Amino acid sequence: MRHFFFLLLLVPAVAFAQRNDAYLAYIDKYHELAIKQQQEHGIPASITLAQGILESGAGQGRLAVRANNHFGIKCHDWNGARIYHNDDKRRECFRRYRRVLDSYEDHSDFLKSRSRYASLFELDPTDYKGWAHGLKKAGYATDPAYAYKLIALIDEYELHRFDLMTTRDTRRNSRLARQRKGQTVQVVSIAEQALSATTPTGKVSAYTLHPTSRMNGLRYVVARPGDTYGSIADEFGLSEKNVAKYNDMSPEAKPAPGERVYLQKKKRKAPRQFATHVIQQGESLYGIAQYYGIRLVNLYDLNGLPYDAKAQIGQVLRLR
Repeated sequence: MRHFFFLLLLVPAVAFAQRNDAYLAYIDKYHELAIKQQQEHGIPASITLAQGILESGAGQGRLAVRANNHFGIKCHDWNGARIYHNDDKRRECFRRYRRVLDSYEDHSDFLKSRSRYASLFELDPTDYKGWAHGLKKAGYATDPAYAYKLIALIDEYELHRFDLMTTRDTRRNSRLARQRKGQTVQVVSIAEQALSATTPTGKVSAYTLHPTSRMNGLRYVVARPGDTYGSIADEFGLSEKNVAKYNDMSPEAKPAPGERVYLQKKKRKAPRQFATHVIQQGESLYGIAQYYGIRLVNLYDLNGLPYDAKAQIGQVLRLR
């Protein structure tokens, strides 16, 4: 018999899901540009940032480095500078910009000037899931999982918080963050907690303690510094023991900041659109199981792995 607590012995502290440092740096560097686009053009800042991260490889892809092209926009109806890059076909023509700001501005103009994206601008500006699915439906990308990748980025890095901010807000928050460096407890007023009683998914309210998102049909929150399974359980009226168990951990363990904490029992398989996963540097089997909302034991079983197996870079994991 395979026991749950046997698995706990096989999950070292270093196995916690880690956020990508390049993504965090990109968000820190460009979130004000994204907010500016929302203010001037009505495109959710979260969508702009997620597309920028995905299309540019967090600013590290060839198009971003050599052409300041952060959104993979090709040369259709373009009279400006250009660069050639292998994409769906060899040596396709892409737009080249003088500044990253120009890429962000052109991305907004690209969406606003094409009728196939017109319906997106009728959505609530905080409806990032509607925008993500709308972009895929309108043909922005050929990747069948494009919308889900955008949503996963937004949820994982809480990019939806920028949809509610002005540029002034972000500058003030950055100042406060520097002043509070080293502190781990976020102070939330009783009034704010009361206003956060109902937390939507796919849209965000202005006042939330832990916004909930969904993966694999399951509700989860993103852990913050100082969180415990007990504190999260109390917030949602759940049992500490159950919340820890849902996440393949013991109540004495603590979730790492940035880690997904599920509020329901995880499933045996990933969503249909995620059949496999190629292990990248810095990933762990536990982190991958958390990302897709799969029980750790089932991830091992799906791949015929011993329960003490470690993640191997480049290994293709079955998720279903």
